Amino acid sequence: MEALDYLAEERRKAEFDVEEMKIAWAGSRQAYEISDRVSRLVASDPVFRKDNRTMLSRKDLFKDTLKKAAHAWKRIIELRLSEEEASKLRFFVDQPVFTDLHWGMFIPAIKGSGTEEQKAKWLPLAYKMQIIGCYAQTELGHGSNVQGLETTATFDPHTDEFVIHSPTLTSSKWWPGGLGKVSTHAVVYARLITDGQDHGVHGFIVQLRSLDDHLPLPGITVGDIGMKFGSGAYNSMDNGVLRFDHVRIPRDQMLMGVSQVTREGKFMQSDVPRQLVYGTMVYVRQKIVADASCALSRAVCIATRYSAVRRQFGSHNGGPETQVIDYKTQQNRLFPLLASAYAFRFVGEWLKWLYTDVTQRLQANDFSTLPEVHACTAGLKSITTSATADAIEECRKLCGGHGYLSSSGLPELYAVYIPACTYEGDNVVLLLQVGRFLMKTVSQLGSGKKPVGTIAYMGRAEHLLQCRCEVQRAEDWLKPQVIVEAFEARAARMAVACSKNINKFPKQEDGFAELSADLAEAAVAHCQLIVVSKFIEKLQQDIPGKGVKRQLEILCSVYALSLLHKHLGDFVASGCITPEQGALANEQLRLLYSQVRPNAIALVDAFNYTDHYLGSILGRYDGNVYPKLYEEAWKDPLNETVVPDGYHDYIRPILKQHIRVARL
Repeated sequence: MEALDYLAEERRKAEFDVEEMKIAWAGSRQAYEISDRVSRLVASDPVFRKDNRTMLSRKDLFKDTLKKAAHAWKRIIELRLSEEEASKLRFFVDQPVFTDLHWGMFIPAIKGSGTEEQKAKWLPLAYKMQIIGCYAQTELGHGSNVQGLETTATFDPHTDEFVIHSPTLTSSKWWPGGLGKVSTHAVVYARLITDGQDHGVHGFIVQLRSLDDHLPLPGITVGDIGMKFGSGAYNSMDNGVLRFDHVRIPRDQMLMGVSQVTREGKFMQSDVPRQLVYGTMVYVRQKIVADASCALSRAVCIATRYSAVRRQFGSHNGGPETQVIDYKTQQNRLFPLLASAYAFRFVGEWLKWLYTDVTQRLQANDFSTLPEVHACTAGLKSITTSATADAIEECRKLCGGHGYLSSSGLPELYAVYIPACTYEGDNVVLLLQVGRFLMKTVSQLGSGKKPVGTIAYMGRAEHLLQCRCEVQRAEDWLKPQVIVEAFEARAARMAVACSKNINKFPKQEDGFAELSADLAEAAVAHCQLIVVSKFIEKLQQDIPGKGVKRQLEILCSVYALSLLHKHLGDFVASGCITPEQGALANEQLRLLYSQVRPNAIALVDAFNYTDHYLGSILGRYDGNVYPKLYEEAWKDPLNETVVPDGYHDYIRPILKQHIRVARL
């Protein structure tokens, strides 16, 4: 039987309407249609070819990236694509590029922190790409500790200018994408100094390169920081280094939406609340969570399809061997990742709503939900990106030896994704921020201040600290209220226990430092509860399509129970459940895997990824893996000659014993 038949047969097993699941995954019919149309547009354009990317030299890769970016912009203009369509086109081109930072960081920074006058001046130029911007915050010596940044912006009242300067080597801007070779402008974060007083870190729009010949302007040293992890991958991005030598900019290029410096050099807070900058942060983090679901679903799609194609052992009387996907060990590793992809998709969908809600509240001067929103987005960014990075590597291992081939698509996907665990907040640092928020919430429980949003369950802490799980049979774990209460009780108990232990220290900060690992674990419990809750809330909506809701219910249970199994120690040690109830959860999980199995291929088909976007021979839609792997091997440059270059110089002398040995 050909591999092609394996997947055709697998698709016939589906117990739900795949087209309707595609819509559920996309979020709406319109979103699905846009995504489908644009992905096929990119896949059919030869300029966007990427199968040779990992073999290109750094210079050739970068030039190829510039070519694709220019062609993408040309197509966006020619086809008069909407903002959503243009964003999708850049997404499906699937190559890290300077425009990611231009649209994803530079423009949002101006929108979030600029005055109306500044927006009117700079945004039209940025939208037309008459200037190209990046986001220059991280320095050689400081990343997570933004308040420790060393670049200075000193106001000169005589000329009505700021003097931007890099006083130390460690103050060099380091890592901003697009900075190394392309960006003409940057939003630079520097310490604002007026009349000798330091007012902390603020943003400034600084031109870096001439708009005529692209040369750096006087006083500016700028370049690329060098090769990064992996072949291809993030090496298409010109992450840069930037130093300033007393560079002068007009006063009105300080982003003054929140803080201002007058002509006389007086520092003032504007009438606009400082909290408005949180809107940009929420936007960026919800985008990162959405990207996590995309990267994870891509890896899972490859591993699932290949697991159905691959057969190993189990042949009886000369019959076919067993499909790898039928081994319980494979299902136990793979299906929770499939469920996680859907879980992250739906929590990302909810974060889009949260961004809209926060924006409206901020405009109405309602800041009541901000601390909770900050903690929620920080935590979700952390747990989704960490889980996705680990899952991509697990998917590579699920594909056996062939997963290590560049043509599997998984090594490059891993290399290109893992920076997400560090940028926009180191994941452990973010968890500690969430942990501190939880400790503050616990400390206020008796004050009458009611917890809101994703922390509202803490308002029932008294009940959650005493409740007992009522599970008696494996199927009891399929009840949403049972799952939610178990996760709520675990999160509440871990947070309260952590708070009690911190309070034993004479100085609270010593407690935070000593128990930071416990804080991080309590934060993970809280954030996993959020993801589980939002998945369950999704299931309470009207979900059309034969069998679609049922499959999502199964995946939701798989996600929750696999987390419970993984963190069983937390649940049992905190007294939320008994070891026997944990065993019942595991029993139910095995039964759920059997229900996922016939639908596995259809569930990854619902991601609706083209072969071009997947970039994987192992994950091909038609399952025709082995002939294509064989064909791909012969395309390698090493196979351009039968006898390798260097044979006569190095191999032949060894074989013929003609090596000249130096006499000592």
